Amino acid sequence: MILPRLLMLLLLAVLLQPTISYSATPPKNNINSKAAARYDRDYTLQATMLGYFGTDGKRNPVLQARKGETVRIKIVNGELMTHDIALEKMGIKSKVLVEKGDTASIVFKAAQSDTYFCSIPGHRAAGMVGKFEVVEGPITKAATVAGMLPKKAGKTLNLNFEKGTLQDWTATGDAFTNPLFSQDPSPVHEKDMKINFSGKYFISSGGTKNYKQTGTLTSVPFTVTQPFAAFKVSGGALQDTRVELVQADNNNVFFQITGTGRATLQPVVVDLKSVMNKEIFIRLVDNETGISTIPYIGDDRWAHINFDDFQFYPTRPEFSNELKPSDIIILPPLDPVVHAGLSGAEAAKSMTTKPGFSVKLAAAEPDIIRPISFTIDTRGRLWVAEAHTYPVRAPEGQGKDRVLIFEDTNGDGTLDKRIVFMEGLNLISAIEVGMGGVWLGSAPHLLFIPVDKTGDKPAGPPQILLDGWGIHDTHEILNNFRWGPDGWLYGTHGVFTHSNVGAPGTPDDQRTKLNAGVWRYHPISKKFELFAEGTSNPWGIDWNDHGHSFITVCVIPHMFNIIQGARYHRQAGNHFNPYTYDDIKQSGDHVHWVGDRGPHAGNFRSNAKGGGHAHAGAMIYLGNENWPQEYRNKIYMNNIHGSRVNVDQPNRKGSGYSVSHNEDFLLTNDTWSQWLNFRYDPSGSVFAIDWYDKNQCHSPNPDVHQKTMGRIFKISHETDKWVKVDLAKASSLDLVNYHLNKNEWYVRNARLVLQERGPNKKVHKALKKILNNNPDVTRQLRALWTLHATKGLSEKELLHLLNHADENMRSWAIQLLAEDKNLSEAALKKFAEMAKTDNSALVRLYLASAMQRTAPEKRWEIIAALMQHAEDRDDHNLPLMLWYAFEPTVPTDINRAMEMAQQSKVPLILKYTIQRVAAIKSGASVKLLQDLQQRLEKTDHTHQNHEILALIKKELQPK
Repeated sequence: MILPRLLMLLLLAVLLQPTISYSATPPKNNINSKAAARYDRDYTLQATMLGYFGTDGKRNPVLQARKGETVRIKIVNGELMTHDIALEKMGIKSKVLVEKGDTASIVFKAAQSDTYFCSIPGHRAAGMVGKFEVVEGPITKAATVAGMLPKKAGKTLNLNFEKGTLQDWTATGDAFTNPLFSQDPSPVHEKDMKINFSGKYFISSGGTKNYKQTGTLTSVPFTVTQPFAAFKVSGGALQDTRVELVQADNNNVFFQITGTGRATLQPVVVDLKSVMNKEIFIRLVDNETGISTIPYIGDDRWAHINFDDFQFYPTRPEFSNELKPSDIIILPPLDPVVHAGLSGAEAAKSMTTKPGFSVKLAAAEPDIIRPISFTIDTRGRLWVAEAHTYPVRAPEGQGKDRVLIFEDTNGDGTLDKRIVFMEGLNLISAIEVGMGGVWLGSAPHLLFIPVDKTGDKPAGPPQILLDGWGIHDTHEILNNFRWGPDGWLYGTHGVFTHSNVGAPGTPDDQRTKLNAGVWRYHPISKKFELFAEGTSNPWGIDWNDHGHSFITVCVIPHMFNIIQGARYHRQAGNHFNPYTYDDIKQSGDHVHWVGDRGPHAGNFRSNAKGGGHAHAGAMIYLGNENWPQEYRNKIYMNNIHGSRVNVDQPNRKGSGYSVSHNEDFLLTNDTWSQWLNFRYDPSGSVFAIDWYDKNQCHSPNPDVHQKTMGRIFKISHETDKWVKVDLAKASSLDLVNYHLNKNEWYVRNARLVLQERGPNKKVHKALKKILNNNPDVTRQLRALWTLHATKGLSEKELLHLLNHADENMRSWAIQLLAEDKNLSEAALKKFAEMAKTDNSALVRLYLASAMQRTAPEKRWEIIAALMQHAEDRDDHNLPLMLWYAFEPTVPTDINRAMEMAQQSKVPLILKYTIQRVAAIKSGASVKLLQDLQQRLEKTDHTHQNHEILALIKKELQPK
């Protein structure tokens, strides 16, 4: 199954890809550990997604050494995930750990302070990062003052449990029935877990063996006689496993803390000045059973609390391994998911829908197995690709994938007719139909299979249109084909697969490289393009009624409004252009996971935010006009770990969109649910394909994935009415009239049929009537796109549309004029005028995009005008899109470029131009920067000038 995955199952993909810049070969200042007789400083850290932990329990401890000392940092893998350790400035890193208990180390001379971190993508952001400091003088541990046990009525209280009993404590529940332990490791913890308790005894509410037990342990009240206290704690970083300090007279909890998800007890310091001379008591709380309701997610063994040694202190005590609340990232309990492993009929009945909606099982195993992609043809039939070969491409001729055609012949919601279109296909990942055939993603190929006149049989063998698609990570290969409004076939592609695409026989240097983003292919001209690059593993694309595209992705923030030529935030790796410097971030104002430890930590705990980081499918609903308005023009995506369909609302902002989170549309209530995509049909109902698998994670091991299950569901509103249609048999003028239908399904399929039929003067005349006379700009746009797809527009007509009152029409006219990368002088002149005077940020965005498809020597005037819009300086898209268009011109005339950059009212242009000029490394480029430095030094010392001078100084330093 091609799915977004949990990080722990990304092992091979990460190991095989060059996603970091750190050399595996140590530089000269790295010391061969075999040659070193001893280490001046020898540190051992346990590596987990929570961070690096020292032997005393300290998370991401500051490691110190004196200058010139030989240092070894050894890491031990604390879990079944990939980890390593790297030093940022020195550029060295260890080997990658894979199995729990694996070890690795780096050895080096302490020359400068540095940052150590895990270089596996996403791990540093999750918190695997700490400081290495080079210090002067001796390195010693901080000493602390002596503590004292609290007293009550002159008697010392048993708050350190050294009496070997629960004297002065009261227990409820079963968690503290026999809580005292005197062994390290204790009999209720694993053998490799060091507790580090004080004295003879410590308390645990069950350890990792009896984690299901719950209860409380409460001390007697006692008077606060000192301004500080300290105690030791460890155990789960959970909301319901904690230590509380409570004011006795009002039961106010004035301090609480949990463990960090580890066994080693760490000291916690509490400021008691606000409760001096008042009575307080200690309460240990364990209300967490740790029991998982998710079939393949184990119970949380850290559902317990360990505690020891509460003492008062006259001054604030200092502990080298002090645990602070800010060190702990507390996750909520696991999301409750009721069902798993249901039959298709039971699965449909178990879903929770919005009022007025229902879900029906349309097809299930054995009629459909492993559905990976689908589309709906001009007759309302479903074409579904079954991915039996996934996740490993079979030897040639041994593929097991197939394409099926499903049809509901009587309108009862069941797909009662099934045709096998073709079998023996290999690693199919995407399907679309139209333009005379079936389009399939079959890495390393893009295939086309012509269809005969019946519409349900091949008219010939598969044709290889493009090759060079990578298969490095087979859940990130070419996917989600969809016809765009402009007549191109669009698709998406993941970051850990590297492709070099071209028609068969194309030399490597003439191919198109891609490893993340959106691409397109024209079915008539046979042109292939990378439309936009970046993101992670996009698994869905769709367009709103203004023709603006959106994709949904995984791991990184999930929602991107896609602009031609844009470069977006990447999960891993670098942009192909080394002078990108920065990329455009997501359009969403939210994520669908909880916490700040990264997306993976929120899996199965993110009910409050939307379910988790893994998304599949993208549908902007423009179907049945009678659906309640709040469900139209929204973006729908399946949340895999959340077992639900998320809904996002795009809102225009600046040149693009800010996308907000709406209430979830549907809950499957089933952890095996794996919806991969949705499409609406002629009735307005939505079909969804469900891979249905206990395992929600990609694995290159075929045996990890189910091989016998699959479903198709139909989601309907009570106003949906089944219709039987065949647009392929409609007259051309009827197809034009379908452009006014409120269900976008008719519009898109009518356009596709007209494009296949080719140019037609009567069609063009009818479409231009809509374009010129319809009062609704979205209907005008529909006509515009179909005129373009059927070659019905002249340059003169497009130039005229540049004066249109609506910004969307002007923007699309810009895009279509620039599509062939050969703008006329008339177009360039008009673009330059618009760059100066057009008041729409959207129009200026499309102008910046169009400049990337224009020869560099023809860009100067237009870009210079766009740079004068100070209102765009903080726009989400425009500053970077301007840079992407401007950058290729810089090396052609560095003096002109620098002059323009200094005059720009978009500040980052000057900064990036300085960096780009410096990268040329010629005598002329150095002199240009030196001259600029001298001029700025003579001007006012503004904050901006100070920043620019600092940047020039940095760039002029020898590298």
